[in-house]
Amino acid sequence: MSELRLATLGPLLMIDAPAKAAATLSIDTGLPVDTTAEIAEPPGIPGRPERPLLVEHIRLKPPSMRTPAGVAALVHAIAHIEFNAINLALDICWRFPGMPEAFYRDWLRIAQEEAKHFTLLREHLLNLGFDYGDFDAHNALWDMAERTRHDLLARIALVPRTLEARGLDASPAVKRKLVGAGDHRAGEILDVILHDEIGHVAAGNRWYRFVCEQRGLDPITTYAELATRYQAPKLRAPFNLEARRAAGFNEAELAALTQP
Repeated sequence: MSELRLATLGPLLMIDAPAKAAATLSIDTGLPVDTTAEIAEPPGIPGRPERPLLVEHIRLKPPSMRTPAGVAALVHAIAHIEFNAINLALDICWRFPGMPEAFYRDWLRIAQEEAKHFTLLREHLLNLGFDYGDFDAHNALWDMAERTRHDLLARIALVPRTLEARGLDASPAVKRKLVGAGDHRAGEILDVILHDEIGHVAAGNRWYRFVCEQRGLDPITTYAELATRYQAPKLRAPFNLEARRAAGFNEAELAALTQP
């Protein structure tokens, strides 16, 4: 492909997960960007393998963390989040025209970092004797992408600034659980992911405020309205306030987290 936004569609449509990650990493970051092109949506978004089987979140019953399968199931759950995150970052690149060139370059960078995370986690799963697809998973991240497919502001507000920011909150406890079970390599990978995800959420914050300013909207009241309209999950403590501050949430936004 000779244009960046079109180039993201190839990996997005790929079914094989490791191939999707590799193809995402191979996109030339120096490609020119047509910021105004209206791209027709092809069928098959997102491409994903037959496994893992996608089930409702409440039906997921992972094995005990006292077993190798239990440790692998938690690593697999994180890998599934990163797989979805590749698709989400690729999708925002092609789907929404009319943003500055830096917007698309930001999300390609994010897609490539998510692909790196998925690859690290899958390699670790293989070392544990498992592979991506060996455990059931849920589809909550992509469900939100579907709900916000026609609304750029909602997509930015409710994916990077909500669902991915929840990952910042969850990361310390998940790391403690894995390291406590003896999986120190998974703990190292989570450190890499947390570092990068702070930057991803920061990009979400930056572009959310950009669009709010463009539209003359108040970021805090608009976020509350979008969260209600699109049925975003209720955010619950504990919050990783240090990571959220590093990702660009201001004190008013952090205070709003604890409001009923």
